Amino acid sequence: MRQVALSTVRRLALYLQFLEELEHKGKQTVSSRALAERGGATPAQVRKDLSFFGSFGKRGIGYPVGRLAARIRDILGLGRRYRVILVGAGRIGMALASYPGFDQRGFDVVTVYDVDPAKVGRKMEGKLVRHINDMDGELAKEPADIAVIGTPAGPAQAIAERLVKSGVRAILNFAPVSLHLPEDVTVTNVNMALELEALSYALSRKKA
Repeated sequence: MRQVALSTVRRLALYLQFLEELEHKGKQTVSSRALAERGGATPAQVRKDLSFFGSFGKRGIGYPVGRLAARIRDILGLGRRYRVILVGAGRIGMALASYPGFDQRGFDVVTVYDVDPAKVGRKMEGKLVRHINDMDGELAKEPADIAVIGTPAGPAQAIAERLVKSGVRAILNFAPVSLHLPEDVTVTNVNMALELEALSYALSRKKA
């Protein structure tokens, strides 16, 4: 399969969310225009996004909701469970550990790591907090598919390098710093300050 842009993958996730809402309502078909409105795209972009993966729908009829939802789940790799570890048991970590959407989508947060003695050995949202010094050895025994970093900026790079050395090839980074890792490691950065700055720019443009 040819390489697909991350922006396309993000739109597919939005399409899937909408399709599942329609499934719940018992809807049988959906138009490219309706999908475009949910995905922040145009009908032409929807058709282009879906054309990467095959032929869907019929002109004048639309897309079959159930079949398209099932196909997008398959494209996004949601037909299996993923082992996820969380590094950092602070406020961001607590919010992530308690988020029910992970389990619903097949992402099992199996362990939380931290360095704070007040947190290590205790349970956070039902998950035992382990000391980060145990991380490398435990990953050698039970590898993780995805790691989530929710630490301050300072230790994030070193932690990411340890994760990569332990075999992790996908990292969701909430630390406010850019990570420099090998090309075969997929990193998604979530920088809330940058997102707020983008919103600030959008607001200022509207007022201009």
